[in-house]
Amino acid sequence: MYILGISGLYHDSAAALIRDGEIIAAAQEERFTRVKHDAHIPVNAMRYCLRQGGITSGDLEAVVYYD
Repeated sequence: MYILGISGLYHDSAAALIRDGEIIAAAQEERFTRVKHDAHIPVNAMRYCLRQGGITSGDLEAVVYYD
């Protein structure tokens, strides 16, 4: 089971991909945009996590958001 975790719209937005309780990939959006403490939706970080996991959004069981 794949779960994509997202944190955004605050500061230091990020994404993480979990497979069966194991972290497969994680990244902060600022690594891609070069904007310190980037608060946008972490689109680049989400894409990175899916690529690292070798999956597409259709393979996700759940997407969770940290407020």
